[in-house]
Amino acid sequence: MKACLLCICLLVCQFLAAAQPAIPYGHNPAAGHYQLVRGVKLYYETYGQGPPLLLLHGNGDNISAFAKNIAYFAQRYRIIAVDSRAHGKSVDPGDSLSFEMMADDFAGLLSSLRIDSAYVLGWSDGGINALVLALRHPEKVKRLVATGANLWPDSTALVPSLWRQQQRGYQENKNVKFTDPKRKNDWKVFCLDVFQPNISLSALRRIWVPAFIIAGDRDVIRPEHTVAIYRSLPRAWLWIVPDSGHATLQEHADEFNRKTDAFFRAKTTRANK
Repeated sequence: MKACLLCICLLVCQFLAAAQPAIPYGHNPAAGHYQLVRGVKLYYETYGQGPPLLLLHGNGDNISAFAKNIAYFAQRYRIIAVDSRAHGKSVDPGDSLSFEMMADDFAGLLSSLRIDSAYVLGWSDGGINALVLALRHPEKVKRLVATGANLWPDSTALVPSLWRQQQRGYQENKNVKFTDPKRKNDWKVFCLDVFQPNISLSALRRIWVPAFIIAGDRDVIRPEHTVAIYRSLPRAWLWIVPDSGHATLQEHADEFNRKTDAFFRAKTTRANK
């Protein structure tokens, strides 16, 4: 009888869990906020309580990129997941876009929220943003995790097929005069990765906050480039994720979440020589 009751309870719990609607990350009115920062109304969502953790998505993406990560980290951190300018709900009518602009935005957002410093997790362009934020505003970063980041936009950093695809896309559209606001914005975001970032390996020596550098073994970032980033940072961990493409935090979410949390909470980090 007890076994039957236990089975029924488990079935009911599974049914109730399945019936719960998924949280619409990136479109959640219950968690969403706007903050005017440097002329742009940045959209961000907050979850959980604890030390602040800033989440930075990739090119052309939005907060929903972290759908497999937010609930895990919200158990221990105060999540600030933000749409970068010109992405998602953070509308930016300007003509220019750079990683430096976005890094200054994130620093301004943290200041407006009265957050002195935060843990930072960035994916792809968000990983670049995490590094640039640490370079330009080191006081704002406790520790950073960057997965799928590159320092410059050529075929020594990106796999050649992606680099050629980007170059073709640029050459085919560089003379088009976009008038539709969405297409104009999409072109601005696309060009960001065609011409940027432009960070030297030597510049990374100025980043003294602990960093966790991650990439998939089948990432669009060349593995030797990821290793060079790791080796250039004074205090860094490295993880090349087996059997993974660019989306390490989605394809291997459970392991990614655990290892990232372990890095944030580690007592010490090894110093590179």
